Amino acid sequence: QVQLVESGGGLVQPGGSLRLSCAASGNIFRIHNMGWYRQAPGKQRELVAIITSGSSDTYADSVKGRFTVSRDNAKNTVYLQMNSLKPEDTAVYYCYAVIEGRAAITQYWGQGTQVTVSS
Repeated sequence: QVQLVESGGGLVQPGGSLRLSCAASGNIFRIHNMGWYRQAPGKQRELVAIITSGSSDTYADSVKGRFTVSRDNAKNTVYLQMNSLKPEDTAVYYCYAVIEGRAAITQYWGQGTQVTVSS
């Protein structure tokens, strides 16, 4: 069994910063892609950022230049540094990881963490 546990969400003023963390634990042989999605009220879940096992990263156009995804493979953890936050960044943020166990490769999701950008 694998779990992804997120932390770091909260309320921040426009222009502020937050750092999200997501730690994977359990039956893990190898972690492939890791990343973050978000879902705002009334909208579909959308990709925010992905980072591969080789640390190549991809971002949604809406967050390029403001958000940075990184990972610590020794800690099985992915991070999302969010700077210059805007009200439109308000959403529930979900981490995900593609994890190779003993017999299969499976995509797992975190429980979600609320990010609210408001004055």
